[in-house]
Order: sequence, then structure tokens, then C-alpha cells
Amino acid sequence: MKLKYKRVLLKLSGESLMGDNSYGIAPHMLQHYAAEIKQLVDLNVEVAIVIGGGNIFRGLQAEGSGIERVQGDYMGMMATVINGMALQSALEGKGVYTRLISAIEMKQIAEPYIRRRATRHLEKGRVVIFSAGTGSPYFTTDSAAALRANEMMADVILKGTRVDGVYTADPELDPNATKLDTVTFAKVISEGLSVMDMTAFTLCRENDLPIIIFDINEKGNLLRIVQGETVGTFIGG
Repeated sequence: MKLKYKRVLLKLSGESLMGDNSYGIAPHMLQHYAAEIKQLVDLNVEVAIVIGGGNIFRGLQAEGSGIERVQGDYMGMMATVINGMALQSALEGKGVYTRLISAIEMKQIAEPYIRRRATRHLEKGRVVIFSAGTGSPYFTTDSAAALRANEMMADVILKGTRVDGVYTADPELDPNATKLDTVTFAKVISEGLSVMDMTAFTLCRENDLPIIIFDINEKGNLLRIVQGETVGTFIGG
């Protein structure tokens, strides 16, 4: 089977792990993600993952509780490690070899980030889960995804969301909003389309790394993308 993408970085939001809950990790969502990722691994696609922590804690929400921004950001990074451990466990339950890598050293539960070692894991067919963001405050997990995807020389960033692509306006608010199948980096900027935060987006644009925004909750979408089907919205140069 001919595949369009051989090495991908999958960006998952922490919120999507909640399912219908208001916080935490929904077991059925964890199993859904693991099953979708395993389909790629079975086709020998090299998979790296960056997962957010918004289902547990967001750095920005700390401001309302009197926690300073930097401290709050570090707390958010810890949340991504928890999600990474949960996803690692779900994947290993399906027989998928994984490595959890943390940008903040915590050697009892995760490897430190060493680029060559992480690349070697991918080459050996292990799913690499990058956690703790970039290891620095003021950077989102979108930025971590863009950074790691470029460092790993991924073919594409697959950003799994709860919507099926990029629209001309918010489809929940504007009934006339239309979905875009493909869009250029320049158009995203000129029209202010919501894709990912600007730091992450600029990093992708400067290195000509394409992004696909798609509905991760739709069963089989990940597989269809790597096989070259048009799913979601493709953003490129």
C-alpha cells in the first residue's frame, strides 16, 4: 500500500480526551485514540505525538486563582505528562511499543528529550509521545508540536480537533460558514483564520511544514489521511 505520509506528528488537545465530561480523561476516548494510532503503526507509519493538558489544567486559567503565569504554565506542562502517561498505557495495552519523552526531566517516568534518540525510536517503529511542551513557559503545546515536528523532520502535522477542518467563520455561530479543503499559509494570516497559535504557525510556514486540521473523533480519519485521501483542511505553501 502506497502511503502519502511516512512520518507524522499528531497533535491532540487535552480537551478532546474529556469526551462529554467537564474535566479529566474519558476511558472511551483514550481507547479510541489508541485504536486510531495503532492503525498507522500497523502500516509502518512513524508516529510522534504531542498532547495538550487542558483537560486537567491550563496555564492561562491560573491567573484567576492568583497563581502567577509562569508557575501556571509549568503546572500545565505537568498535566501534559499525565495525559502522555495515560495514552502510553492505552497504546501498550494494544501491543504498541511507545516511548514517553518529557521536556522537563523526570527520569522515573519519562526519557529526557534528546533529538537523535527520539528520531531513533521513530525509526525503530516506536510511537514517541512528547510531553511537558517545550519545557519553557509562555509556549503552548501547539508550539511544542511545531517545534518537535520540525526537529523530527516529520512530513506533516496532523492536528486532531473536534471540528472537521478550517472554516471561513465559526460554523457554530455563522450558518453561512464554508469549509476550506486547502488553504495557503498566506491566506490563513491575511484572513485571520483560526488554525493554531501564531508562534507555532509561523514556525511551520518558515520551514514549509504542512498542517492538516481534521476531526479526530471520526473513526478512520487518521488512516485515510496517511493513505492520501482528502480529509479536513490542508494548509501549505
